[in-house]
Amino acid sequence: MQKLVLIASSLFLGANAFAQTLTPGINLSYIDSSVSPRNDIYKFANGKWLNTQKIPASDGSWGSFNEINERNVANLKALMLDVSKDTKALPGSNNQKLRDFYSVAIDSVKADKDGIKPISADLAAIDLIKTKDELLKTTAILNKKGVGGMLGFYVYSDFKNSNANTCYLAQSGLGLPDKDFYFEAQYESVKKEYSEHIARMFECIGNYPESAQANAATIMKIETELAKNCQNAVEQRDPQKQYNPFTKAELAKLTPNVNWNVYFANIGIATPENIIINQPKYYEGLNTLINSISIAEWKVFLKWNLIQTAAPYLSSKFVNESFKFQGTVLAGKKEMKPRYKRVQGSTDEALGEALGKLYVEKYFDDKSKKRVNEMVDNLIAAYRVRIESRDWMSAETKVQAQLKLDKIIKKLGFPDKWIDYTALTITKDSYWKNISAAREFQYKRMLDKIGKPVDRMEWGMTPPTVNAYYNPTSNEIAFPAGIMQVPFFDVNADDAFNYGVMGSIIGHELTHGFDDQGSQFDADGNLKMWWTETDYKNFTDKTKLIIEQFDAFVAIDTLHVKGELTQGENIADLGGLTMAYYAYQKSLNGKKSPVMAGFTGEQRFFLAWVQGWKTLMRDAYLKQMIATNPHSPGNFRAVGPLSNMQEFYDAFGVKEGDGMFRPVAKRVNIW
Repeated sequence: MQKLVLIASSLFLGANAFAQTLTPGINLSYIDSSVSPRNDIYKFANGKWLNTQKIPASDGSWGSFNEINERNVANLKALMLDVSKDTKALPGSNNQKLRDFYSVAIDSVKADKDGIKPISADLAAIDLIKTKDELLKTTAILNKKGVGGMLGFYVYSDFKNSNANTCYLAQSGLGLPDKDFYFEAQYESVKKEYSEHIARMFECIGNYPESAQANAATIMKIETELAKNCQNAVEQRDPQKQYNPFTKAELAKLTPNVNWNVYFANIGIATPENIIINQPKYYEGLNTLINSISIAEWKVFLKWNLIQTAAPYLSSKFVNESFKFQGTVLAGKKEMKPRYKRVQGSTDEALGEALGKLYVEKYFDDKSKKRVNEMVDNLIAAYRVRIESRDWMSAETKVQAQLKLDKIIKKLGFPDKWIDYTALTITKDSYWKNISAAREFQYKRMLDKIGKPVDRMEWGMTPPTVNAYYNPTSNEIAFPAGIMQVPFFDVNADDAFNYGVMGSIIGHELTHGFDDQGSQFDADGNLKMWWTETDYKNFTDKTKLIIEQFDAFVAIDTLHVKGELTQGENIADLGGLTMAYYAYQKSLNGKKSPVMAGFTGEQRFFLAWVQGWKTLMRDAYLKQMIATNPHSPGNFRAVGPLSNMQEFYDAFGVKEGDGMFRPVAKRVNIW
């Protein structure tokens, strides 16, 4: 989930500080010249790719992110193979942990031989539960291992005191992607598949079919009851409504049937004197359910949470059944990724910074970091100028917006301070044991933050990650090394390309500080209104227009994009692209953009953006994305902002009557 300064052109670094011949960057082989860019820029830029590319059987979607990820996978595979051969790694060293984690994780023969053994002790502990207090104790123990349940405890910076870490409670316990899956008719078939999947999972641990089906019915009953008091994905977008402070006494009054002292003692802390509840209605409902649902039924619920969490790390029958529902039913995937790719993902989860340190040492180019840093500075400078030009914003609010920009924290490539894994023990006992140990290690790190200042040096993503983020509570933007690659960034490409994709990504993350959520946090990361009342109304009036625009996009059949759910990302895309365009123009230092491959710099800028969002999706994946994901599908992300930008119209000569034309009165111009 920033001091007002005057802007001088010197803040924008000149075009291309590198004495080399630069390439156009865009992929000409993707372009379908039979389509006019004025009618459909997405198909013009990507048509040949869309017509020839196939989604790999192991994926639910395919696009630029996947292409980079595949490259990273190959690099990480080489690293892991090297580490796996390191017989001289000192006990307790990062290399020993990586080596042993990989060796046991990749060993499917051992996993099949072990069968249910890695979770048998936890299953036995659940069987011994006789009272509510024992239920809460076991829930806490499982939570520390990364196993979910009816309680969602976590530690995070206080929304209204961003320098301090505090305790939170959130809704929990749902196995389907969103509350709406339990109640809306369009998800009935998914619910049926889910129930059958649960039954088959219980058969995997030795239940007879009749017993397994009864357990599945119990799970569906409990999860449906929990879901009644949950918020859906759209409802969870308002940070003000997620911030509900309770004292220990108030928590006890809200949930008298929950012995919080038992729960917190078993996760390793005293019951917090103050706690923030994201969804109080959920806990009010849980207070009733904790009594109305029998201990025997809660035990089935805990077993299910353990089984579904551990399944990907157990024997092949668990792995295959987990994939059958999570991969095929929910995402439309035809086959599982090879085991080594799955293991790399879990290694990144368990020892991400240990692996990431090796990754940046071997594969990350400091030239890329330097050039991206220059682009970040230029984008911030562009933002300052754009803010001053907003005629709907008062001088008072502009001062605060400039302050927010001034205080923004930049994180590029990799952390300055790496996680110390000394306290994490990795053995060759079992894959699940190492996964649960790593999660318990991270849980302990989270608990250790209570009552301490927020560590602003900590990263929320590992270095190989192909992504980026903005965190509103720390007012920071982060770009891991993994994303600074073709087709998002090319150190050998012209500025038009790099600003069109990487510049827009940078601008996107900056704009998250000023989207529907980020706009509610001030320069220091506090949930605090820093706008005048009139200015904020002007802002929300504009965001309503972008909601309407995306509501109109039809994703598949009669299924529309959810403009309210995706508004933050759509605002960020429009703001990011606008800012990147402005920064690119400033980088030209008043000179005309160079023509390359038959396109002006302005045209290549927009083509780079559109090619960056080339995407193919399976129907099941797309439907789940529309239901739960705050991002719009790639094709709408590509064209949505462009239809609002006169600069795009000018670059390609778009006129009224063209497919890309949107009447001036219906265009959105926020940042």
